[in-house]
Amino acid sequence: MAQSSEGPLAVAAQFASERGTRALLTCAVVAGPLWWAAVLVQMLTRPGFDIRRHAISLLSLGDVGWIQVVNFIVAGTLLVAGALGMRRALNGGRGGASGPLLVCAFGLGLIGAGLFAPDPLNGFPPGTPSSSSQLSGHGALHVLFSSASFLSLIVVSSVVFARRFAALGQRGWTLYAVAAGVSVLVAWAALVVTAASSSVVNVAFPAAVALTWALITVVAAQLRAGRDY
Repeated sequence: MAQSSEGPLAVAAQFASERGTRALLTCAVVAGPLWWAAVLVQMLTRPGFDIRRHAISLLSLGDVGWIQVVNFIVAGTLLVAGALGMRRALNGGRGGASGPLLVCAFGLGLIGAGLFAPDPLNGFPPGTPSSSSQLSGHGALHVLFSSASFLSLIVVSSVVFARRFAALGQRGWTLYAVAAGVSVLVAWAALVVTAASSSVVNVAFPAAVALTWALITVVAAQLRAGRDY
């Protein structure tokens, strides 16, 4: 009797585990699109906001800044859950340890960036000084968590995912992963050098982050579909 019930129970357990993994991977799939959709709506509707002058993080400030705070925290939480799904799906395969760990770090960085608001800059929110040399404690923590998330995104794309794609003979994805990660690094360096005074750089940086984050979305979607990308 015991032996006859082990087969169906094992199948049911495996099915439940696979469904759980797919649900976790779905979190990673939707995290990026949801975050960027919320950002785009705010960019178009928040008075005084100009992506050529203002960092996206500044949307966390002002009367409705809570929307971006929630956006940061929700996206970060979805990525942490998605990282667990990626670890299950990869199951010790190429990039199965470092990849999910870095995606998790990226998510935790977003959560921290949401919990600690940046300092006003370049006149945003409206009514604040156009420039400030003061860095508050919460502003410093925001920079710290943001930097950690950017570094994690750069490494997971240009190193971990790129090496996995290369090992699987996926030349196109390999080039995309390297180019996306390097673009974030270059744009980030340019942002620091120009002190966020160049409109071209100010636009190029979030665009590079979006392209690189899209890679996580694609990888999670492929894993969810059961494809060995």
